[in-house]
Amino acid sequence: MPAMTAVDADARAGAGTPGEAVGPLVRGVAVLRRLTEAGGTLSPSALERATGLARSTVDRITGTLGRMGYVRLDGRDVVVTPRVMELGNAYLAALRLPALLDARADALADELDESVSLAVADRDGIRFIHQATRRRALSVSFRIGDLLPAERTAPGALFATEWTEPDWTRWRERRAEDVQDASFPAVPPRAQPTDDSSCTASSPGSPADSCADSFTERVERARRDGWAVDDQLIEPGLVAVSVPVRDPGTGRVACVASVVSHTSRHSAADLRTSLLPRLRTAVKAMETDLRTAPAPEPGPAPAGLATWTTASKHELGRDFVESLARGLTVLTAFGEGRSALPLTEVARATGLSRATARRALLTHEHLGLVAALPDRTFTLTPRVLDLGFPPLSRTTLPRLAEPHLRALADAVREPTALAVLTSDGEEIQYTAGAGTSRVLTVRITVGTRLPATATSLGRVLLADTAAPPSPTLTEVRSQGYALVDEELESGLRSIAVPVRDRTGRTVAALNVSTHAARRTLRDCVHDLLPALHATADHIQRDLHTASRFTHVPPS
Repeated sequence: MPAMTAVDADARAGAGTPGEAVGPLVRGVAVLRRLTEAGGTLSPSALERATGLARSTVDRITGTLGRMGYVRLDGRDVVVTPRVMELGNAYLAALRLPALLDARADALADELDESVSLAVADRDGIRFIHQATRRRALSVSFRIGDLLPAERTAPGALFATEWTEPDWTRWRERRAEDVQDASFPAVPPRAQPTDDSSCTASSPGSPADSCADSFTERVERARRDGWAVDDQLIEPGLVAVSVPVRDPGTGRVACVASVVSHTSRHSAADLRTSLLPRLRTAVKAMETDLRTAPAPEPGPAPAGLATWTTASKHELGRDFVESLARGLTVLTAFGEGRSALPLTEVARATGLSRATARRALLTHEHLGLVAALPDRTFTLTPRVLDLGFPPLSRTTLPRLAEPHLRALADAVREPTALAVLTSDGEEIQYTAGAGTSRVLTVRITVGTRLPATATSLGRVLLADTAAPPSPTLTEVRSQGYALVDEELESGLRSIAVPVRDRTGRTVAALNVSTHAARRTLRDCVHDLLPALHATADHIQRDLHTASRFTHVPPS
């Protein structure tokens, strides 16, 4: 039997679409999923082939997603943007586990000098909700939101200790239909078909390839031991040990914490003896954190969404798919302190009518993004992370800033740059930039270092770190920008503003450079500074969204 792809799975789900489902929402979610599986970038023609939708439909959907800020056009490609992460952020905030436990996971990774992850169950798979990855030449490349088959992971065996018979039936059906794990794009495909009970690794000849233990046997061992080991189940060389973190109220597995390494550093047996005791200690502390955490204070609900979608529809006409936009905004009604909401609360938070909110929720339930609870409330599922989150969960500040730098350079017709302060505080290092086509222009390549005190970028960065600040830096801090006139080089003028993280700390600086013959000092302040501030706001908005549950390196 041929492998079932994710597109096939969507088509099969579509065959049983309930009559009240919102068709444009179903198709829009399919487009976001295909973009995610492709790493965040696809051309419209590739999206047409991947989804089976007409080109005009793809164009209308991507245009609507672009209006929402979820995608952008880069040449001929459609690219997901950090704004789409607000959907996954809504799920992670409602879940609360990353906010409560990620500090423990990060500390354990630092202590062991190994990668540590947190994962939750997603039907017959496991999905990562936090990653603390070591930066090495050979390192684990899984991302927050990645979905793995349960039988090829240590967390999967622990989650399966709580499976019911229908869960096992669904697992067997999936294994029979997808023998090569084609519906799990984050893992290497199996090299050859295996039976349902196999624990075969992804390539013949690996240690796990000849393992006699079936998945069911590993589940029973996990039930007995209270922990599980992945001995190269995903791919040769990758090993992990996992311990469940239990919900203090129910005693069920809330998530699973894992330490991940490779065989050149630890064998599977070594994981049990050297790393498992420390992992268990960390998990015990995590469970204490869950037990003692105060009840969440509901954060502010989104506002004005229905008004915004209506205005966009009036402005763009048929090119804006209002039902898609409204359906996706329903997901953002959830969040911290709003993990389970009745229909009336979803309608109130989004400004949508009860009928519109209900149809969107039914559609999301059909797509596996929302679950209906017995008390007539709804909650988000881990599958919301399928919507653009994984490709962006490993982004960096320079990568995030680049499209904004290009837009600024095109608007002012001057080169722009992003820089950070070096560890000694003496120099700046350029991390991103965008040039122009002028004959006389500033060309400074990424990686270049310059004295911090002689540059506008450096003065902005020093203004928040130097103690005590000089009169010049005090003025920069007060006015919110730095203007340097021909101090680094004759004829070169530049003006810079700070880029701040979610805490308000300056993590980078953004500037525009020009020649003294082109713009006066007054021109720099009156013409360039507003555009600089607007661009910094765009970068900060993306940074704040992307860094809510992921680490965004400044360089």
